[in-house]
Amino acid sequence: MPSQQKKVLFLCTGNSCRSQMAEAWVNALKSTEWEAFSAGIETHGMNPFAISVMAESGVDMTGQYSKNIDELKDQTFDLVVTVCDHAASHCPSLPTSISVKHIPFDDPPALAKDAANETEILVSYRQVRDQIKTFVESSQLSTAVS
Repeated sequence: MPSQQKKVLFLCTGNSCRSQMAEAWVNALKSTEWEAFSAGIETHGMNPFAISVMAESGVDMTGQYSKNIDELKDQTFDLVVTVCDHAASHCPSLPTSISVKHIPFDDPPALAKDAANETEILVSYRQVRDQIKTFVESSQLSTAVS
């Protein structure tokens, strides 16, 4: 019996933080409806602060790794969500059958650039983690695909 899950790709510049958190949230909260993937236009490795704040919420990202979009070229997606402006403007050409949605989440490293210590840095990461969770829990994900 074929899977009823739809596939979503979260695309970011470096696939280190926002797209990884989005993949983890969807797979944790919406796994009966969606199978999530993430990739980047480039690969920057996994962001340890992103892993840490997701773990605080009970979501384990230690099995995820930073991927280039080329690694997923054989996958078929129902939806691609670009999570940063750079990825949106550099998104590779996709078949017209794929819905593309742009949700520019704040960039945690940019938010934390003036932080005085790790405690302040984590505040920025938690803020974006919670923004992404709210998006995943909302109906926006399902309504993006008709």
